Amino acid sequence: MSTLRNHVQLIGNVGQEPTITNLESGKKEARLSLATNEYYKKENGERVQTTEWHSIVAWGKTAEIIENYTGKGKEIAVVGKLKTRNYEDNEGVKRYVTEVEASEILLMGSKS
Repeated sequence: MSTLRNHVQLIGNVGQEPTITNLESGKKEARLSLATNEYYKKENGERVQTTEWHSIVAWGKTAEIIENYTGKGKEIAVVGKLKTRNYEDNEGVKRYVTEVEASEILLMGSKS
């Protein structure tokens, strides 16, 4: 049961080219945005699509997979956990960020 705590699974499309950072420690970091779509019908039968945007961060081997095999528009599945961090912006305002820290990436769609 402990694997169900703070567990996120998403399938969506990469919103823009991932940002890859090589850290001084030799570790690799990848950041990307992921769009997930949902559909529903209004009472009048009109089909409506809503899109949610998720911030994804990955480290090490998972970051390398993102760097080598994903790009804008690519459909991927992500497994990970939610992480929240905060920082102070240039005006001194405290900002909060919630991200999915990816532990696994599954490449989906065609092999193009």
